[in-house]
Amino acid sequence: MGRRARYLLSGLVLLVVAGASLAWWLTKPDRWDAAHWEGLGEPDLANGEQIFWAGGCVSCHSAPGAKDDQRLVLTGGRTLKSPFGTFYPPNISPDETVGIGNWTLAEFGDAMTRGVGKDGEHLYPSFPYGSYIRMTAKDVNDLWGFMQTLPKSSNATPPHDLAFPYNVRLALGAWKLLYLSDEPRTQVNTADTKLARGQYLVEGPGHCGECHTPRDALGGFEEDRWLAGAPNPEGEGRIPDITPSSKSIGDWSASDIASYLETGFTPDFDTVGGSMVEVQKNMAELPASDRDAIAAYLKALPAL
Repeated sequence: MGRRARYLLSGLVLLVVAGASLAWWLTKPDRWDAAHWEGLGEPDLANGEQIFWAGGCVSCHSAPGAKDDQRLVLTGGRTLKSPFGTFYPPNISPDETVGIGNWTLAEFGDAMTRGVGKDGEHLYPSFPYGSYIRMTAKDVNDLWGFMQTLPKSSNATPPHDLAFPYNVRLALGAWKLLYLSDEPRTQVNTADTKLARGQYLVEGPGHCGECHTPRDALGGFEEDRWLAGAPNPEGEGRIPDITPSSKSIGDWSASDIASYLETGFTPDFDTVGGSMVEVQKNMAELPASDRDAIAAYLKALPAL
């Protein structure tokens, strides 16, 4: 090989190494600075419980069919089917061995809002950190404190069942570059405290868009179709449009929506069904002011 060829080959190798290094740097798991979770004080357990219900933790992390107090045992192990494979929500009880009882607030908070696991790995966005990223550090701290008061479970959940290339966690860094943002999903009058609260609950801990917004081929939201309805990721049918343009709830008043979230009854006295049953149970645990705020936000969305 001549000198010129060697120089060209060496230059190509350097370019490949530099490109790979840049790609790794751009897509590596990204935690918050440690100071983000410092100085938050003792958790407000009452607020933590409120955030717990708003976040719907029991809907994925309690055992299938759990009722009453058993809903508070966050044993994990439900089956979440998706076009990318089958996900198994983990045990997030305070158990120190198979749960998150030996995690720190920072580890919990980074998982919730950055999608980074305890060992520094990317988490799959089947865990809705793409919504939880909007949560305040105080609310995360309060939620963490409340969850430490819940029963422990020794249930060990199976690993996710994903085919190649979806089982390559490194690729999730690129997904985050494309889709992970704490920017508002839509513009509302945030000078109105009720609307601001509703936006926070719907776009943040309530993670309503995770089911009600259509996704592109890579699993990111179609931003111009916020809450416009989507195929049911777990089976047949569709998750309904809940914007003011909706054929199902578009003519509901704000008080109709708030009442539905509290009681499970529609204005024409039908009842909640499907996966919304669990969501409605969670929303019924919130104060009336929060349900009113959610309803006000949904009515304030721009028509599609």
